[in-house]
Amino acid sequence: MGYQPRIKSPKGAIRQYEKTPHKKGKNRKNIRRGIGKPIQKEKHIPTEKEITGLTIKQLHTLGNQRFGSSPFNEHFDRWLSNVLAVLAEFESHPNMGLDDQFVMETSETMTSIKLQLEERRRKEASVDREVKSLSDARNRLKKINTEYSTLTRSIKVRKNGEIKRLYAIINRLEKEQNNIIQMKTGFLRGISRKEKERREMEIDQKLDDKQRELELAMLNYSAKQKELREEYEKRREPELEQIKFFRKRIVDLEDDGSLEERWFACEALIDSVNTFLQRQAAKAKNSSEPDTAGSKKAS
Repeated sequence: MGYQPRIKSPKGAIRQYEKTPHKKGKNRKNIRRGIGKPIQKEKHIPTEKEITGLTIKQLHTLGNQRFGSSPFNEHFDRWLSNVLAVLAEFESHPNMGLDDQFVMETSETMTSIKLQLEERRRKEASVDREVKSLSDARNRLKKINTEYSTLTRSIKVRKNGEIKRLYAIINRLEKEQNNIIQMKTGFLRGISRKEKERREMEIDQKLDDKQRELELAMLNYSAKQKELREEYEKRREPELEQIKFFRKRIVDLEDDGSLEERWFACEALIDSVNTFLQRQAAKAKNSSEPDTAGSKKAS
């Protein structure tokens, strides 16, 4: 048996190796185990433009959000949490690099709107007291009106009675006056001219007195009526002002008065976001200018 020289493989040739059945089966097993396993996708990180647009859109939505039912203060905490969540998502973006001015502006805005909502919360809590105060003012006005009507009617009754009495006396005196005027004087008539004149003067004086008394009575009752009316207006006016005041307060509390305050707060936050981005853009532009100048000089 002769010597068989070993033949070398040409340089660059690819060696082929056969896998043992054991290894081959193991690989198939691993392949089978991999079938159906979900492929985990990387979480999408929004770009600066995307997170800015989303933040502004959400703040616009929150600034125009209306609370449909009273008491509106029950919605305040949830609304504040939503605004803070929107800001937190914007601030947590890895490429933002927030500056102190942005943090200060947004902090001041949130502090201000919290104080405003707290003040409105206290106002809404007083609505029951406002309703009771309105009811009390209406009851007082009703009492004043009733008293005025009663006194007016009483004055009118006394006035009518007095005027009626005086008119009756005047009518009687006028009849007596006519009778005296028609009397014939003479010896056979039983009355002298002088006596007739005396009686005429006497009845004229009585008529003048009762006419003057009637005029004074009418003036007196008119003065009483005027005085009563002035006192009535003096007592009624403050109650009308109270009713007007409490009615307006209640109407204001029945509407979502916080909408305007919340809108201004969200607009202020949007302004802070926009001005922050402008500062960032200006900062990036300034930092790139020296490099550009250097490259031009080197060329």
